[in-house]
Amino acid sequence: MSYFDAASAAPLHPVARQALLAALDEGWADPGRLYRDGRRARLLLDAAREAAAEAVGCRPDELVFTPSGTRAVQSGVAGALAGRRRTGRHAVVSAVEHSSVLHAVEDGEVTEVGVDRTGLVDAEAFASALREDTALACLQSANHEVGTLQPVAQVAELCRAAGVPLLVDAAQSLGWGPVEGGWSLLAASAHKWGGPPGVGLLAVRKGTRFVPQGPVDENLPAIVAAAASLRAVRAEAASSGEADRLSGLVERIRAQVPRLVPDVEVVGHPELRLPHLITFSCLYVDGEALLHELDRVGFAVSSGSSCTSSTLVPSHVLRAMGVLSEGNVRVSLPRGVESAEVDRFLTVLPKVVATVRERLGAPAPSASSPAQANPDQPALVVDSLGKRCPIPVIELAKVIGDVPVGSIVSVLSDDEAARLDIPAWCDMRDQEYLGEHDAPRGVAYWVRRVG
Repeated sequence: MSYFDAASAAPLHPVARQALLAALDEGWADPGRLYRDGRRARLLLDAAREAAAEAVGCRPDELVFTPSGTRAVQSGVAGALAGRRRTGRHAVVSAVEHSSVLHAVEDGEVTEVGVDRTGLVDAEAFASALREDTALACLQSANHEVGTLQPVAQVAELCRAAGVPLLVDAAQSLGWGPVEGGWSLLAASAHKWGGPPGVGLLAVRKGTRFVPQGPVDENLPAIVAAAASLRAVRAEAASSGEADRLSGLVERIRAQVPRLVPDVEVVGHPELRLPHLITFSCLYVDGEALLHELDRVGFAVSSGSSCTSSTLVPSHVLRAMGVLSEGNVRVSLPRGVESAEVDRFLTVLPKVVATVRERLGAPAPSASSPAQANPDQPALVVDSLGKRCPIPVIELAKVIGDVPVGSIVSVLSDDEAARLDIPAWCDMRDQEYLGEHDAPRGVAYWVRRVG
């Protein structure tokens, strides 16, 4: 099995394994006790805190360990809002933040700042959302689903000028390097960089108004392993050129997938991105079926597609970007992956996609018709009510060639994904999307045939 889902959880780094086993022998005692074994455990904890703080770029007394990255985010948001409760309860976040951030701020008033089609936040637009009652701003360092790097340093400077602390979710990027800029709070998760699961870290810089939220759990052996692996992966990234090597493999995927597989949209920023991550979406494909087929031929990948979600709601990240959500695949390469594994992935992917499309009855290209039609009303109505992604788009693609150029096809759908996927299909197929119209049930999406 080729594991291509390092953005979800990186394989345990050898250094983490070694440090974990050693700490189980040496750090089992309560580090708060004064006897010899307790003092030994305290030394291990202090050394781990110093190593992690150096990697983060903060002081050791500004950093605490938490039971998870999610807990680090929740504690950071709650502590910052409590510390600035006299200012207000308003928070500013990007529309593509991780769900842990969005859930943590949802009890107050929230302004979401949009992104462009690459997933990039405009720093000035983010700053314009700040208000006098803004207690906290949140911006990820890199997106979890598409890998786009955000302008954290610029946003942090604008937040500082406005007197608003900035919390950075650095879970995806911290293993590759420090987060630059004058951020106020930073959260991360050890299993993203090859540390053990069950360890997060939260840094709160001095001068930030902050009320700690309850006691901090300390799984000392896991903390020691997390800090040791963070130091190791950062040293490897700096000395071995692994980031550049993985970036080259990702570029190979980025260039080859659109050439090998028809009707694919590669999403995320082409340059401002993490070195190991790429995401693409395939028309006329059920995302869950695609992941199962790739698993069957030996590849573990993930997806932000609505077709793989029990709620059947498109990924909020892909929706905010306005890109195709169906048949979405996220490839995130682990450190040390062989080039041959990437080549094999590119070899099997076209057949896998073709198999899923054939199973779903995806259309073949249709010949153009030179006839003209009434430009004001639908010439054809496609009833896709009760059908889920990607069936509404497949049915639209099947009939678009049956109406004259200039005619309108109306697709009736009650699938939330259609609101995103039909406009994306029009953009990819050079057809004109005319917007949504009222219908007795669901929504009518109008598409004009251009050619």
